[in-house]
Parts: sequence; structure tokens; C-alpha cells
Amino acid sequence: MLKATGIYKNYGVLPVLKGVDIEIKKGEIVSIAGSSGAGKSTLLHILGTLDQSDKGEIVIDNTNVSLLKGKKLAAFRNEHIGFVFQFHHLLPEFSALENVCIPGWIAGRKNKEVEQRAIELLELLNLKDREDHKPGELSGGEQQRVAVARALINNPSIVMADEPTGNLDSAHAKELHNLFIDLRNRFQQTFLIVTHNEELAQLSDRILHMKDGKIIS
Repeated sequence: MLKATGIYKNYGVLPVLKGVDIEIKKGEIVSIAGSSGAGKSTLLHILGTLDQSDKGEIVIDNTNVSLLKGKKLAAFRNEHIGFVFQFHHLLPEFSALENVCIPGWIAGRKNKEVEQRAIELLELLNLKDREDHKPGELSGGEQQRVAVARALINNPSIVMADEPTGNLDSAHAKELHNLFIDLRNRFQQTFLIVTHNEELAQLSDRILHMKDGKIIS
């Protein structure tokens, strides 16, 4: 589902990624662990095409995204990659349902089709009775589940999560762990997760440990 080879990234004279290779199969849950400053989030952002590497190649679902630019890259990202961040990035003026629909609308899909899919996802995530609530009316755990539904709206090839439990208490964090496993089992959804949460990492199929800009195990 994802293959990256020889990923290098410098910020000025500071080398952050020093030749990273990574391969993820469809339906895998893979976690990237390591101390702060190891390069985990930088790698995730580059694999998710939110940032560019200085060198290297990334292939997602048989498409060499390293060759895509501008609108083509943005369209590919929207349709093939779902994102879940530590800070939910929900738009405060929109309802939960509308927040989930946004990537589908951006992709140009029919409103009715997108809304039906969003309603199904919110129901799946036990948020059916919260679809008309705005983010400020939702708990942290509910906001994160809305963000997960938004990540899934376009049936992405892969979901990339950057510290998804970082703002959640232990009960909601465990709920999110179990949700990722359920989504993998139900839909063969592929996940790549950057996390400091050892429990979440241990539930993954594989843990990749990073240190000083390299994957060391």
C-alpha cells in the first residue's frame, strides 16, 4: 500500500531524515515510535505529501506521488490519504456531520452520496445523535472520533495518524485504539501511526523505532 525509499530531509543545515526506507502492506496497522526529535512527525508529513523530501521516492497504492505536483498532488492526497492529528482541526462553525463531509465535497462527489456516507460513519463511531453538534459542544473523545470519520469519508488507501491519543484521557485513548483495530478488521483499512503511547504501539502489527532520523528496528 505504501513504499518509500531513501527519504532525506534537511531543515537548513540540520539533517532530520537520513535515508528512511519503509514499506506497509494493505490492512496493516504500523506504528512509528521514538523519542522527541527522532523525525517521526516529519516522516509522517512527508509520506502524507504534506511536506516534501529533499531526496527519495514515495509510492502509495501504485502511484508514484513523488512525481505529482500542485492540484494533482492535492487531489490525490484528498482522495487517497486520511489524516488524524493530535489537535482535531475541526472547523468550529460547522456541525460534526459537515466537518466529516468536507473532504468528500472537496473531491467533487455528490452531496447526497457524501452526506449518506458521513451519516453511516458517524453511526459506526457511535456519534449518530451528535451529528448536528458543533465541535465546541463535543467532548475531546467525540471530537477525535469525528476527525476519524472525516479521515475515512473518501475511503482512503491509508490513514495517517500523528499522536492521535495525545489530547485524550486514558479511557478515550483506549477507545480510539480499539476503533482503529475494528476499522482494520471491518474494512481492511491501513494505518500508519506516530505515537508516544506504548499501549497503542503494542496493539499495532509492527512497531518501527526511529532514532536520529533513521529507522533502527
